[in-house]
Amino acid sequence: MRVPWGNGVKVPLLFLCHRIPYPPNKGDKIRSFHLLHHLSQHFDIYLATFVDDPADWPWVHEVEKFCSDCLFLEQKKWGTRFAGLRGLLTGEALSIPFYASRQMQDWVNTVVSERNIRHAMVYSSSMAQYVLHDSRAYERKVVDFVDVDSDKWLQYSQQQRWPMSWLYRREARKLLAYETRLAEDFDAGLFVSAAEAELFRRLSPSTADKVGYYNNGVNTDYFKPSDAHANPYPRVIKPVVFTGAMDYWPNIDAVIWFVHEVLPTLRANCPEIHFYIVGSNPSRAVRQLEAEPGVVVTGRVDDIRPYIQHAAAAVAPMRVARGVQNKVLEAMAMGRTVLVSEKGLEGIEAVHAEHVLLADTPEDYVRLLARVLEGDYEAVGDRAREHVVHEFNWDNNLPEVVLLLGQSVNAPPLAEAVGHG
Repeated sequence: MRVPWGNGVKVPLLFLCHRIPYPPNKGDKIRSFHLLHHLSQHFDIYLATFVDDPADWPWVHEVEKFCSDCLFLEQKKWGTRFAGLRGLLTGEALSIPFYASRQMQDWVNTVVSERNIRHAMVYSSSMAQYVLHDSRAYERKVVDFVDVDSDKWLQYSQQQRWPMSWLYRREARKLLAYETRLAEDFDAGLFVSAAEAELFRRLSPSTADKVGYYNNGVNTDYFKPSDAHANPYPRVIKPVVFTGAMDYWPNIDAVIWFVHEVLPTLRANCPEIHFYIVGSNPSRAVRQLEAEPGVVVTGRVDDIRPYIQHAAAAVAPMRVARGVQNKVLEAMAMGRTVLVSEKGLEGIEAVHAEHVLLADTPEDYVRLLARVLEGDYEAVGDRAREHVVHEFNWDNNLPEVVLLLGQSVNAPPLAEAVGHG
């Protein structure tokens, strides 16, 4: 029996997510968790997701609190890599078979039938395959693309040599065709910023009327300066910090570039400068950077806030980026002066020398960091926090998604303090 709107009973919603949305300690999981939490106030959630990090399994019970039923499947990297290569034989984007699972498809088919689910929320285009071939079962379907992934692969191709440059260009082309197909099939396609949505409208003009966005948010009650954050740095140094998941290629590329192109000149002028790379799962290439003078790689830390608060500055020298960089928003919320590339600032709409310092060349970073260390730009951090508090609030940004799914918005705002959002 179909449940009518407005009778006090929540309508069932299928929620598909490519990675368990907890803990919210990296960009995509921050957004997916807040989306899940907000939607759970309006719908009975039936969640299917993958777990690709063994450290995330203890958090399953936290996700279950927001759901009526869940499916969590282990994603083994060696198996998914092999599956992804099947795309070369089938002619599809490699990202699609990477997330294909017969067990997940069977679960989706069963729960949709048994619970009479007519509404679906898909987080990440790769998960749309589970509802793409059964369009008639759904009254409303919304996909959160987050980023224009096809353009990200195109950027990757420009940083690689053949044959990887060819493979990445192929992925960009195939994935754009897939993203366009989803935009045509779904009722709405959402992105992480106005800039990201506008890029997709240009790439897929036939679906422009279905494309929108909602900004990321920051838990500014959590990310704020505090006397409780003890200084983790030796007092004799001037720390510059980069935060992020360090098995993510754009982050790896950014820190390698900074260490090789910027840091030697910085330390020649000021030997006290040390570059701290703070984030989980540092790759071998990142670990090797510790051989360079003045580089410290921490790996996963319990709390990144002290590292941000007590740094002389935060940097985000992104050369490949799509969407909004949470590392930039979090450092701004902590009241730090952030030096960020043009690509890293996309979607944040902050002003150079007012909210952040825009830097793209090694010379930019050397010149601006010298001025920061001399005490210039002291007010930038305070204005940065004010900007984030006013413009990047989850409670203001998420109600639109509920409306797109066909439900009224009458739930209370997010009240609980989430440690990483």
